[in-house]
Amino acid sequence: MNDIVIGMGEALWDVLPEGKKIGGAPANFAYHVSQFGLDSCAISAIGDDPLGAELLENFNSKGVKHSIETVPYPTGTVQVEIDQAGIPQYDIKENVAWDNIPYTTKIESFAERTKAVCFGSLAQRNVVSRNTINRFLDAIPEQNNPLIVFDVNLRQGFYNKDILCNSMSRCNILKINDEELVTVSRMFGYPGIDLQDKCWILLGKYNLKMLILTCGINGSYVFTPGNVSFQPTPKVEVADTVGAGDSFTAAFIASILKGKSVSEAHQKAVETSAFVCTQQGAMPTLPTSLTES
Repeated sequence: MNDIVIGMGEALWDVLPEGKKIGGAPANFAYHVSQFGLDSCAISAIGDDPLGAELLENFNSKGVKHSIETVPYPTGTVQVEIDQAGIPQYDIKENVAWDNIPYTTKIESFAERTKAVCFGSLAQRNVVSRNTINRFLDAIPEQNNPLIVFDVNLRQGFYNKDILCNSMSRCNILKINDEELVTVSRMFGYPGIDLQDKCWILLGKYNLKMLILTCGINGSYVFTPGNVSFQPTPKVEVADTVGAGDSFTAAFIASILKGKSVSEAHQKAVETSAFVCTQQGAMPTLPTSLTES
């Protein structure tokens, strides 16, 4: 039975100016998917330390289902400074628990039930977690017809061409922002052509079902073979943008899995992301006006 949506990779504490908040793109994704009424699970690793215990308590209190192994490395933390526009700058600690996610029979059993999975580039900076993510993708049965989402999430130079190339080959939905698209295009040698052209190239080259391009205040696009959906970004009072992209992906995937059209899913993603921007931290409770329609 393929009935579960997986967020796989980093689980950590965002240490913000006003205090620490739980974070990590896969955990944010799994949390928001669950708010849309779908069965989700965050797969990661923590250390045998107070931060790890507190992270699990926090997940449990938010109702985030998880498969989180304890490993002999410290629980991940990120120092987050918020600039005047509410845009976060990250200092991500290295050689931490989520760099060392082990591949277990429990994880393999989740793969058999997976109908959608979201992973990024950051959790692949270390070979241990990179191998676990790839083995997990290998273990998802083709007959599940899964949505394999690669949310590029470039951070601090923790990526290279091989990891990006492999991940784009493995996914069928690519999520990227405008700045990341410029970086990836330089790396892959697509200079000088406009952003939409670059998206069409990637869609065709990697045989993608969809490519999601977010451009901050300039709106967002969803490219599918032969079609493009555009949505302007709502004007809201921004508290911070931490986790906004993860909530966008979660709302979009949840809507597609519920049978919505690409344009309906796109609209829902934009509204959800805009709401998260008005709240502090990555995991606010979404209003039922968003999650129930």
